[in-house]
Amino acid sequence: MKLVLYSGTKNASSWAMRAWLALKEQGLTFEERVVDIRRPQRFKNLAAIAEFSPPGAVPVLLVDDQVIFDSLAIMELVSELGEQTLLPENLIERARARSMLAWQHSGLSNICHRLSFESAFYPEKRALSQTEQEQIAFLFAVWEKQLSFSGGPYLFGALSLVDLNFVPAVLRLFRHQPNFAAFPLVKKWGEMLLARSTVQEWLAEADSLEHVWYDDYLLPAQ
Repeated sequence: MKLVLYSGTKNASSWAMRAWLALKEQGLTFEERVVDIRRPQRFKNLAAIAEFSPPGAVPVLLVDDQVIFDSLAIMELVSELGEQTLLPENLIERARARSMLAWQHSGLSNICHRLSFESAFYPEKRALSQTEQEQIAFLFAVWEKQLSFSGGPYLFGALSLVDLNFVPAVLRLFRHQPNFAAFPLVKKWGEMLLARSTVQEWLAEADSLEHVWYDDYLLPAQ
């Protein structure tokens, strides 16, 4: 079985990061083809992807001649291809894990939407607004409760797709220095995730790239 992952610019492609991490954590051999999704070349490059993948976006995983074109579908397939599943074995726990996966996949309730994935790599970070601090506290409370319930060290005990799916969110929020006072489990969990060798491999390249700036990030905090 030949696996080819069409990934994206590493400081601008959070969805590709999720699929890439799943493949790496499962120890699967794959060819990575990085698609530069920065402007202006973004439009031409994604048009080329659209020739074989309906959404015209990354990530895309080719399994021999079959096209898997959704990050969550790629992650779930990779979970099944590896020697050990990356989802809880218990039926209810698996459903709860999928609930969290779906929440992230549908936009995570638009939490801190102006703190883009790209902003995690900016050399200087702006201060968090009051609204952003409240939204972060809400999300951290969800994670803290789940970590307390599972006993850790990850959200469902062992490392799962849920943890990997949240890595880009953890990265962009943690790098803006939120208040961890009420969320010690989240702080420990997030730092553990970001320290994983697979994440560090992605970040080593992402941190070296030219920044992708968004003007709305620089507007006064709301």
